[in-house]
Amino acid sequence: MVCDSERLFCPIENIAWQFSFNMFEPHVGRGFQNRFSAQYRCYSVSMLPGPNDRSDVDKGGKIIMPPSALDQLSRLNITYPMLFKLTNKNSDRMTHCGVLEFVADEGICYLPHWMMQNLLLEEGGLVQVESVNLMVATYSKFQPQSPDFLDITNPKAVLENALRNFACLTTGDVIAINYNEKVYELRVMETKPDKAVSIIECDMNVDFDAPLGYKEPERHMQHPEEPAEEETDPSNYDVDFGFRAFTGSGNRLDGKKKGIEPSPAPLDPSDIKRGIPNYEFKVGKITFIRNARQQPRRFDIDDMATNFIAFSGEGQSLRKKGRKP
Repeated sequence: MVCDSERLFCPIENIAWQFSFNMFEPHVGRGFQNRFSAQYRCYSVSMLPGPNDRSDVDKGGKIIMPPSALDQLSRLNITYPMLFKLTNKNSDRMTHCGVLEFVADEGICYLPHWMMQNLLLEEGGLVQVESVNLMVATYSKFQPQSPDFLDITNPKAVLENALRNFACLTTGDVIAINYNEKVYELRVMETKPDKAVSIIECDMNVDFDAPLGYKEPERHMQHPEEPAEEETDPSNYDVDFGFRAFTGSGNRLDGKKKGIEPSPAPLDPSDIKRGIPNYEFKVGKITFIRNARQQPRRFDIDDMATNFIAFSGEGQSLRKKGRKP
């Protein structure tokens, strides 16, 4: 245990070391209560004096208590790790937490901001702190309070890493985790085997509920459409927009636009092609029509052998008729 004139710092390991020597003293046990209970004025971690930035406390579920609490706890027959129940008697709200350090001023304790919100506490409000024993967690279910939580690639791994800074969970609490410079809030929907459980050195199954405000995309069922009646409107026919001579616009050297408007050639009725319906169409079946155009007839050797007549062609002469050589 390291002590100085201003602050007292004592890790959790040193508390267990002190208790191992004090538990065998004859005055410990019957003469003192086995339950710690005290009332403190609570402040957020940002109000903690000192040059060091303690924003890491806001990322977990542990509080900072005064050194007098350590002295009382070392004289009590309590179980480790030390877990506490925080109660706001004015709003009848409660939660559970662990302890990080014993360096706060006397009569004051420092809480994470999200914990003060759950307890409906303001700066300087009174909170009752009591030591409790909690069962080890086996299952927990969380509900993200924003659909932005779905943007995380591996939410279970992120939550597992964030819960290392927590000591226990309470059903109904809204905890805050920090990931990628963004704060995500998660409501504890369910915990087993009790409404308040310890998550220190436990094998816990984690499940997620749908985020608050999340709406699943609507799935439109595709119903087979009934074949429509045969259309006879010529405007719906396919029109062959192939090459047409002298249908473009002209340009003048003087830049004027007069007299260069194109005169469209009238459409020939033969250019309008009407589609041929597939009378063999079946619902749920797709037919790929390949090589729809008529292929030119291939040269058949058998036909040539059957219709072949020797020397039946016409010859040509270089000399013109009626002229002597």
